[in-house]
Amino acid sequence: MDYKTKLEELILTVIHEGGSDLHLGTGRVPIIRVSGELIFLAKHSVFTEGDIMGFLGEVLEKEKIDSFMENHEADFSYDFRGEARLRGNAFFQKGLICLVFRLVPKVKTFAELHLPPVLADLARKKQGFFLVVGPVGQGKSTTLSAMIDLINKEQARNIVTIEDPIEHVYIPNKSIINQREVGIDTHDFNVALKSVFREDVNVIMIGEMRTPGTIATAVTAAETGHLVFSTLHTNNASQTIDRIIDSFPGDQQDQIRAQLASSLLGIFSQRLIPRITGGLIPAYELLLNNNAVANLIREKRTHEVDIVIETGMESGMVDLNHSLIELVRAGEISIENAYQYSLNPKGLERMI
Repeated sequence: MDYKTKLEELILTVIHEGGSDLHLGTGRVPIIRVSGELIFLAKHSVFTEGDIMGFLGEVLEKEKIDSFMENHEADFSYDFRGEARLRGNAFFQKGLICLVFRLVPKVKTFAELHLPPVLADLARKKQGFFLVVGPVGQGKSTTLSAMIDLINKEQARNIVTIEDPIEHVYIPNKSIINQREVGIDTHDFNVALKSVFREDVNVIMIGEMRTPGTIATAVTAAETGHLVFSTLHTNNASQTIDRIIDSFPGDQQDQIRAQLASSLLGIFSQRLIPRITGGLIPAYELLLNNNAVANLIREKRTHEVDIVIETGMESGMVDLNHSLIELVRAGEISIENAYQYSLNPKGLERMI
């Protein structure tokens, strides 16, 4: 089998079907995910262990294959004919290798992504800390790419991204853009992040904050005149604040509370909801930092953040239930899906 040709054929299937993911594994046919649902490509033959090794050889260099065979985990990116980019993961299950590819959407505008214009205002800030959060596969990286692209088009700034792996590739416009991939261009997130203080940087995008050290350095960067973007796998704004603070030892938590209260710009939590007409559309929650929010962070009252969001719509904040209801009223999503994705179904019911 020509594994490069076969892989490209499968990737084209994902693209043509409007899919997001491709799953390859020993003893099964290829599987794609479209609008959140898995579809088995039954017309294809079941792949053997040799087939999967063949695909692995197309996406990883020999030294990386050796490392993967030793560590049993590998992240990678794959360029498809210069037309599309995929991020991938190789792993073992029951002693057999599996590959999962996720199609990285092309950089789009806020309007194309159905995102609120206030995100553009946040992208134009000179300094501060902004987080996009949500479960895996909910479009966090795509939202950040729109913010980075806006800065690139409008301002002369030095932008550094630190990613594992690099997802969206930017073409410098008015800005300098340096994209650093963990494992290739830098040892790890924390090392790269500490280096930016010597690189005359204006904007920093951290693909994911995985350790307290990375979080602490990111917050310090925001305090010292940088605009910092990153992501976390959390459900909403209040949980995100708690996750950040709880990642530090007790004797350091008051300091990180004070730093976060002064540097935070906002937290954007999003979910991709199946549209009635097909495809996905985001529903979201947006917390914007103000004096009330900063005081809640300092005073260990983050459980009250949800109330501030619900009552802060005039200042630009967005409550997830309101976002869901607006999509229902616009005929974009079903009421059943609104209930399914709501974090407060009883509150949603009161709004209907």
